[in-house]
Amino acid sequence: MSGVKYARSEMLYEGKAKRLYATDDPEVVLVEYKDSFTAFNGEKRAEMSGKGRLNNLISSRIFEYLAKNDVPLHFIERVDELRQLAVRVRILPLEVVVRNITTGSIVKRLGAEEGRRLPRPLLELYYKDDALGDPIVTEDHALIFGWASEEDLSEIKGITLRVNGLLKDLFAPLGVVLVDFKLEFGRDSRGALLLADEISPDTCRFWDSSTGDRLDKDRFRKDLGDVLGAYEEIWRRLSGRDG
Repeated sequence: MSGVKYARSEMLYEGKAKRLYATDDPEVVLVEYKDSFTAFNGEKRAEMSGKGRLNNLISSRIFEYLAKNDVPLHFIERVDELRQLAVRVRILPLEVVVRNITTGSIVKRLGAEEGRRLPRPLLELYYKDDALGDPIVTEDHALIFGWASEEDLSEIKGITLRVNGLLKDLFAPLGVVLVDFKLEFGRDSRGALLLADEISPDTCRFWDSSTGDRLDKDRFRKDLGDVLGAYEEIWRRLSGRDG
């Protein structure tokens, strides 16, 4: 895809953390990472210089690793420190959350013990709608309201569990515990289901395996300080890993 060019004037979409631009290939978009932090469905916001660079570097490295392991992705290649090329997809209105350890909303919703290691990965579905607060939904909701088919859900579950195992294998040797993470999926013009969006400290919870320090967006959510330092630490460990 090295011949693909982009036109910044043709912005297709701007979200909380990224902008999408058209390229000279209608099947390819340019993804530009922003320095914005948001939490609690946009109620808490901040700008931190360098955040977009770190998320682009981290997400690109993780996508490259998943691609080597034959996970179907929208990611094509990293262009520079802020941008990457991706296959243009139609995003399904579902977020898939995988929990390996209890923390965050599941503790509040269910009164679960903080930091409990689950006997197997717990998969949850959320309906993507900021105005509604991205409510948790069931597979029946997804089927009845037409957000996904039974085949979609089966494929999403299979890819998600595989990604969970691969990410654990990637981060465990780096002294990082994969606590939980969020994935999004989309369909390309041929109807193929692809893992989309990003995988970064914005969308994952990472804990240092020795100290329990948070190395993710919880540092912003909970005002723990040194937010960018945590992101830098994830990149430092990832970039020092062979392959």
